[in-house]
Parts: sequence; C-alpha cells; structure tokens
Amino acid sequence: MGRSITFIYGVAAYVIFLVTFLYSIGFVGNILMSKSIDSGASGPVARSLMINIALLCVFALQHSIMARPAFKRIWMKVIPKAAERSTYILMTCVALILIFEFWQPLARPVWDVRNTNFEMLLIMLFWIGWLVVLTSTFMIDHFDLFGLKQVYANLKKRQVTQKGFVKIGLYRLVRHPIMTGFLIAFWAAPAMSVGHLLFALVATGYIVIAVLHLEEKDLIAEIGDDYRAYQREVPAFIPGLGGR
Repeated sequence: MGRSITFIYGVAAYVIFLVTFLYSIGFVGNILMSKSIDSGASGPVARSLMINIALLCVFALQHSIMARPAFKRIWMKVIPKAAERSTYILMTCVALILIFEFWQPLARPVWDVRNTNFEMLLIMLFWIGWLVVLTSTFMIDHFDLFGLKQVYANLKKRQVTQKGFVKIGLYRLVRHPIMTGFLIAFWAAPAMSVGHLLFALVATGYIVIAVLHLEEKDLIAEIGDDYRAYQREVPAFIPGLGGR
C-alpha cells in the first residue's frame, strides 16, 4: 500500500468513524435515526436476547483482541504500520454497524420518567456523557487515537511523535474519562427499555473488564511505575472515589 493510498485510507476510516459516532448517539438516544435501540417490533424474547448478546460479543472481541500488542505485532506483518490504527477504527465501526443493523428491540419498559422533572435532567446527562467522550479524546491526542496522525506522518515520510504520559484535564479526575462519558450516555435514559438495559449492562461489564484487566495491564507494561502511581492516586471511572 503506497503512502498516498494509505493516507486516503486513513482519512476514509476517520470519516466513517465520524458518521458512526454520530449514528451511535442517535441509536442509543432514540433520536432521529430510522433504526434505534428501541425502534421496530419486538420479536421472541429468547431469540432477541441471543442475537443482541452475540452482537455485543462480536464488538467486545474485536475491540479487545485487535487492541492487544501481541495482535498488533502480527497484524502489522499484513498491513502497513501507519494503517494499523485506522484499520482498528474501521473494524470497530463495522462491529458497531452490525449492532445498528441487526439489534433486536425489547421494548418492555424498565422505567419511564418522561413528562416528569427527571426527564430534562437525564437528557442533559445524556448529552454531557457524549460531550465528555469527545472532549476527552482531544485532551490526549484525538488525531493519533483515530489514526490520522499516523497516516499523515507516513505521507510526509516523518516519524510519529508520541506524547509522554501526562495527566491533563479530565484525566486528573478519572483515569478513563472516555469510558466515563460512555457510561453516563448509556444509562441516562428517560425511558429505559429492557433492550436498552441489556445494552447498558453488557457495555458496562465489558468496559470494566476490558479497561481494568486488559488495557491497564498494557499501560503498566508500557509506562511502568508512573502508571502504577497514577492508579493509586486517581480513580478509574468515578471522580472522588479514590485510587485503585
């Protein structure tokens, strides 16, 4: 893959990410999109549960396996190093699109506080959650996180410069503010259906396991004692709860 093609590939993957990210907001929030987490007619409960759990498992496996250093070392023998992050982002989008397309609604309500004083509070929290997700990516290195920095450096025949370990912005409050934002957005629902609850529960479980038992092991291996000290000082997801 030539440098120009790699760059175009990286830009295309980023554009697909932006569209998928925006669709995710509408999907989870039942906003504007023709297909959302609660749209459509509910089918047999057991079948719907199996399909939805399978879809979430596909996402979890893709997102975790492709992020591991051992997999990256093998994968970069197949694709250019500069395109590795863009490919990861693209495959994440594919896994999300599968969820959007094949998700089975389970519309039975768990709670419904619409037309009460709590509705506006939960709507505000929903949007705050997504805002936290987006702003947190810029507090580290948004364009590195989503592969643009790598393909641009490759195009210009430059080495990618990585930021050192720093605690900045929301990262002074929690170690994983991106995940905190997702958790807020997933749970802040004025009308929580069984299907939405399943999504939120599985996503929460995955975030806790993947971050605390997989990602942080990789970060300790990469950063060492500085990250161990960070774990002791700063909570993982909820501000004010103390370190690890």
